[in-house]
This record gives sequence, structure tokens and C-alpha cells, in this order.
Amino acid sequence: MIFLIKAIQFLLSLSIIVVLHELGHFIPAKLFKTKVEKFYLFFDYPFSLFKKKVGETEYGVGLIPLGGYVKIAGMIDESMDTDHLDKEPEPWEYRSKPAWQRLIIISGGVIVNLILGFAIYMMVAFVWGKNILTNQDLPAGFEVAEVMKTYGFKDGDKILQVNGEDIENVVDISKYLFLRDINQVRVERYNGKQENISIPEDIGTVMFENGAINAFIPMVPAVLDSIVPNSPAYNAGLTSGDKILKVNGNEIIKWQDFTEIVKLNNSPNINIEIERGNEIISNLIPLNEDKKIGVTVLLPKIVPTKLEYTFFESIIEGYDRAYWTFADYIAQFSYVFTSQGVSQLGGFAAIGSLYPPTWNWQGFWETTAFISIILAFMNALPIPALDGGHAMFLFYEMLTGRKPNDKVAGYAQMIGFFLLISLVLFANGNDVYRYLFN
Repeated sequence: MIFLIKAIQFLLSLSIIVVLHELGHFIPAKLFKTKVEKFYLFFDYPFSLFKKKVGETEYGVGLIPLGGYVKIAGMIDESMDTDHLDKEPEPWEYRSKPAWQRLIIISGGVIVNLILGFAIYMMVAFVWGKNILTNQDLPAGFEVAEVMKTYGFKDGDKILQVNGEDIENVVDISKYLFLRDINQVRVERYNGKQENISIPEDIGTVMFENGAINAFIPMVPAVLDSIVPNSPAYNAGLTSGDKILKVNGNEIIKWQDFTEIVKLNNSPNINIEIERGNEIISNLIPLNEDKKIGVTVLLPKIVPTKLEYTFFESIIEGYDRAYWTFADYIAQFSYVFTSQGVSQLGGFAAIGSLYPPTWNWQGFWETTAFISIILAFMNALPIPALDGGHAMFLFYEMLTGRKPNDKVAGYAQMIGFFLLISLVLFANGNDVYRYLFN
């Protein structure tokens, strides 16, 4: 059922994005009196599921859900139709239009995707607001990845400022360090002391290479939840709510500290110092055969802070979120060209996993906005067969005053298309591999 819900959300989201993207090409083409032969959601190979001709344009839904296209007369596109190259250009063809008009036509899809992402984020902010986590919501601070401790971070740190500015959502600290230009972080230590930590320029690369992209996670303090009856802890008088301060003289910051020390202990007993109210109690507790004392940890109840926005505030929030989604993805894209990054490429399954497991309109729209912005970036890449590839040839023409050879451009388009298909197949192959072996 979860798979079905995610699949429906994915197809609905993709349909919205694709139709609006293609409208971004269709509308300026019509405005410049360019003939549009087809307008398709999904690819109509080997046949279309639905089609209807209205005027000079055939509208339809294809069989293969890999996107969609508009077939503009006189343009080499996803259809790979090159028959027109053997004929003289007609005035209503794309290739007959001035370069600046062709640039507007080809750029329309990317522009619409960016606007769509912004509009959705603005709508989400206005309708649902935004949930954030502040230091008040995470009183125990963060558990920090080992590689980050080499730079001065410690378990129990609370994030106060980034580059001298307050951070709104403290759980974004990992994203900030990984993707953004951060040179200083101000933290509050477990003991209440505040310190500034200098951040090196290559921190993002270090996090990526060490598998520490999510380097900061809410810490689980060593506070007891339940006590097993007749266990060593029960017999020693430990009770729910007790906070473990020390084990065998070692300070305990997080629950993992406690479990590791107990596991490595070679003595039949451990000395535990606990805090109960205003009282500090020390107990010598025997271990059972499997080195356990019979306690469970109290998991913290994390309740986010909800921010609400007026209509005008939501415009600012929508723009800010769209901008940083785009900027962060550009920063992240550089890691794709590493061996580790290539192995993490995902296809339809990876995209589908972004959607919530139950039908949730807020989650659906947020994911749709994210994908729309990412597709805008991907389509803008200067690769033949993508909008950015067409724009690349147009910029060449506008700068040199010479139009690229149509047949050369056609061959480049075909090569780019097959490269993209290969990439899609590779990414989906990664999905299958992860499903089978992970």
C-alpha cells in the first residue's frame, strides 16, 4: 500500500511539473507564431494512450512516464525528427525565428519550473507554516559525528550562531556545513560555556568522504525510562527518571556512552553515579551474564516549534526556500562526479522515496516544489538534448553571428539523448542494486 501511495504521488507530481514545463515552451512559441505540432505528457513511444488534435497541435498522453515534450516545427527535439533539415525553412518554423525568440522559447520550461517551485513553497508557508527545532526544543543538544569532533565540536553542543547570525532551525547545521560557505559556528557546551569554532573550507568534502553528511543528530541523554523487575538495577534501587552522570568515574553525556562503557567493563560490577532531583547517588551494581543491568533509556519527546506566516511573509519565505533549494543543489552537484557520488545516484525509486508514506498534502507539495527546482537545474545544464544544450548553441550563434550547422546540432542532440537514457538506466540500476543487496 505504501508503494502504491508513493507511486500515485510521484505520477501526479511529475504530471504537474511536466505539463507546466512544456507550457513554458508552448506559450512563447505560440506568441512568436511558431507552429507546435505536438504537446505530450509522457513519451508516445511506441504509441500514445490518448491523443486529440486541436487546430494545428496534437495533444496527448504517452505510454512511457519519463517526462514529456512539445514538438515545435523546425526544431530537433526528443522526437529526433530531422526530416525538415532537407527542406528550406518555413516562416512558421522554430529555425526561422530570430535567435532571441528561440532563446525565450527554449528557456521557458526552466523558468516555469523555478517559478513553480517558488509558488508552491510560498503556498505551503502560507497554508501550513513551517516546523523548526530550536535549542529549547532540543535541551540535550546534539550527538556529533566523530570526524566533526576533530574540529572542536563535542557531544551535547547546542548550535547558537552560524557566521555570526542566529540559526533558525538548528537541525540544519549539517546542511549548512556540508553545502554552504561557513567559516565559524558558535556553540553552547554541555556545561553551559559558549565557544566559537573555526570551520575549514574543505569541511563539506571531509563530511562527504567520511559518510558524515548528517553529522549532527538530536542527542539521547542517559536518562532511565523503565527498570526490569528483579534486575540488578531494580535491586540497587534505580528508578525511572534517574539521570546517569558517571560510570566507573567516566562522565556520561549520552546514552551510547553508558552502553559502550558497560559493554567494555571487565569487572563483575560497575559503579554508577546518578542524579535524582537535587540528589546525587552512587551505586555499585552487579552485571548479569550478558553485561546488562536491566534498564531502558527514556527517549526524548521532540516537539517542534511552529512558525506561521502572513501572505506577504510567505512570499519572502517561499523565495528564500526556493533560492536555497536551488543553491544547495548546485553545491551538492559537484559531488556527483566522485566515485562515491556516482554510486549514490538514484532513479525513480529514489525519487519516489521522497514522498510521504501516507497521503499528506503538505509533504506532497513540498516534494513537488523540490523536484521542480531540481529539474530546472538539470534542464539548464549545457548538454545536447536538454534545454541548456539548445541554449548553448543559441548563445554561440548570438555571440559569433553564425548559426551552427543543423545536421551537426542534430547529431549532438542524438548523442546527448542517448547519454541521458544511459544515465537514467544507470541511476535506476543503482536503485535495483540497493534494493537487492542493502
